[in-house]
Amino acid sequence: MRFGLFIPQGWRQDLTGIAPAAHWTTMNGLAQHADTGTVFDSVWVYDHFHTVPEPTTEATHEAWSLMAAFAASTSRVKLGQMCTCMAYRNPAYLAKAATTVDIISGGRAQMGIGAGWYEEEWRAYGYGFPRAGERLDALDEGVQIMKQMWTQGSATFAGKHFQVDGALNYPLPLQDGGLPLWIAGGGEKKTLRIAAQHADFTNFDGAPEVFAHKSAILAKHCAEQGRDFADITRSANYNVVIGETEKDVADRLAWIGEHYAKTVPAKAASTVEDLRSGPLVGTPEQIVETLTGLKALGMTYAITYFAEAAYDRSGIELFESQVAPALA
Repeated sequence: MRFGLFIPQGWRQDLTGIAPAAHWTTMNGLAQHADTGTVFDSVWVYDHFHTVPEPTTEATHEAWSLMAAFAASTSRVKLGQMCTCMAYRNPAYLAKAATTVDIISGGRAQMGIGAGWYEEEWRAYGYGFPRAGERLDALDEGVQIMKQMWTQGSATFAGKHFQVDGALNYPLPLQDGGLPLWIAGGGEKKTLRIAAQHADFTNFDGAPEVFAHKSAILAKHCAEQGRDFADITRSANYNVVIGETEKDVADRLAWIGEHYAKTVPAKAASTVEDLRSGPLVGTPEQIVETLTGLKALGMTYAITYFAEAAYDRSGIELFESQVAPALA
């Protein structure tokens, strides 16, 4: 099993209390920790502009700017976004920007891509908020444009949502065939069909029962399209709340509640309860057991998020020393 690490960028209130001048040092320090270690295969950020669980004036750093920065500051880990919203950038432009990140990084960039969901953010930035079907159609069109750019060096496409006419992309990405495509979302009729057509990786709900169900739907789409299901790596995102003992886990959850109460007091308790019920909340032994079961279901790439990472690396270090080796 491979592991990715989300770098705190503010979107989930995870830089609160840190001065903006120290944000880059904090984020890059965690990226360096992952890069110089051996546990994490990749580092990740979210593609969002407004904080959750509700918009605040807390920091939210932009995803692709961070991709370029991490490309220059790291040397080993792969670089991803979970996930880029197709509608936030023209796909030909996005393919060009991602190519530059790939070259800066020496061929380590990934493309996590999805249809988008955060309505308040969409409307605030003037993107409107089309119905789900239209957003998914735009995702399908955009992926086709990006693949043309990366494999042919140019793209011509006349779609309902995007039109390009001879958009050039030179140099090509360093990775043969372009950036690996991570298509995020578990929509059974469209998203997983698009994934079956185009994805190198999928990313959907990591709860065991749901993961198994979505995997079966993906396998069906692959069979219908003549795609080898085994060619797609299935991943999921996990909030990790880990402690040596159950008391340590409870103490960490309490800290998270106190932390969220500083900025979103009305949502602090519900945020903690959502975390508490997650699959990777517990002692190292409990988390290893859960991940072992998920591995048996075909989940072979876990992207991990530690709410306290900017302030306290002990949870990450415990995961590195007592969880990851058991899944190697």
